[in-house]
Amino acid sequence: MSDHDYATLVREDRVHTSLYRDGTIFDEEMDRIFKNTWVWVAHESDVPVKNSFKTSWVGREPVIVTRDREMKVNVLLNRCRHRAASVCEKKKGKASVFVCPYHGWSYDPDGTLRKVPHAAGYPEDFDKSEFPLISLRVETYQGMIFATFNNDIEPLVDYLGPARKWMDLFMKQGAGYGVKTLGEHKFRFPGNWKIQLENTTDAYHFPIVHKTFLDSLDAETENVFDVLGQGGWVEDLGNGHSVMVMIPDLIDLEDNLDAPIPDRFAELAQELRDEGHDDATVRKVVRAVGGSGFNLNLFPNVACSMAFFRVLRPVTVEETEIMHVAIGMDGGPAAGNRERLRLHEHFQGPMGFGTPDDAEGWERVQRGAHAGEDLWIMLNRGVDAPAGVAEPGHNAGDVSAETGMRAAYQQWKRMMTA
Repeated sequence: MSDHDYATLVREDRVHTSLYRDGTIFDEEMDRIFKNTWVWVAHESDVPVKNSFKTSWVGREPVIVTRDREMKVNVLLNRCRHRAASVCEKKKGKASVFVCPYHGWSYDPDGTLRKVPHAAGYPEDFDKSEFPLISLRVETYQGMIFATFNNDIEPLVDYLGPARKWMDLFMKQGAGYGVKTLGEHKFRFPGNWKIQLENTTDAYHFPIVHKTFLDSLDAETENVFDVLGQGGWVEDLGNGHSVMVMIPDLIDLEDNLDAPIPDRFAELAQELRDEGHDDATVRKVVRAVGGSGFNLNLFPNVACSMAFFRVLRPVTVEETEIMHVAIGMDGGPAAGNRERLRLHEHFQGPMGFGTPDDAEGWERVQRGAHAGEDLWIMLNRGVDAPAGVAEPGHNAGDVSAETGMRAAYQQWKRMMTA
């Protein structure tokens, strides 16, 4: 399989194991996919005021997401135009100017080259306007900031397509206050980025891998997380995007707000009432704290996963960085955001009951992928989705189906053969 005929490496129900192992394929993915499509880089709340910034990545290329003096969002390559040193190493903050630590070239938050020390050493026709930080095309939807190297790509709203409906629903976790990031943590695992891409729409593993998490819950909450037994489904949303609905009753957080408040949130509800919030606000906040009942996978690098953002960054063919971003209510009750962080820590955190088990599974996939030379990764699981749940014309399967993975790999195939 060394000729890299990508059309033959992805079939309808399986992909070749070389997609996990071949460094040449990985290098091609960085060019054909990550430099040619919309890639998530930050949330608008990460750069809330003028001169605020956050460092991020587009594939393997480091970038700075900035909010300039005009409040415009920019995504700039983190590379001085002189001798290529990075001009920003902080994760986030505020800066009215970025100064290269090597030779002192300085840049405004919109990328404009502001000053060149000892400029007399350059020819008279040296024009600073010709050497700004390289700026990528940027568009946003629902506070999510995406960037691309491809100036000819379709608008972001068209690329997202039917996924926009699910982004709208996911952002109802702001409970009317709006959504903001509360913090993030990163880790790496020794495995290919596509292993993690598959995981976000994989409910099949949940009762097996996450038995420890389920055992840590009270009976009422454990029943909520019976993800294989609640009539959920997985739906192909086009362009490699997919949604996995695990708890259909929690698709729209504004539905059925008169339902009894779960016992696990009774203390929070009382605390909110004691703070003077009316019953309608209490119910919206409590419902938002629990998160949405679905995972939305946006190809190629971000998921809106129940109650947080999961971002993947390819490092090498056999190493991937994962960033979990906790989200909460922008201006909402502190008690609600506090409870969201505790729930995030319980599953996603480094000492949580969920993510460490996931990471062990991903590592084992990569290790096992080195056994056998001409074997395939099977993606053929799935019976029909419950009647009437998916949009007409969309491929869909029951909640344990591998529909989302098949959707992502078909997009991979389209981009790698374009």
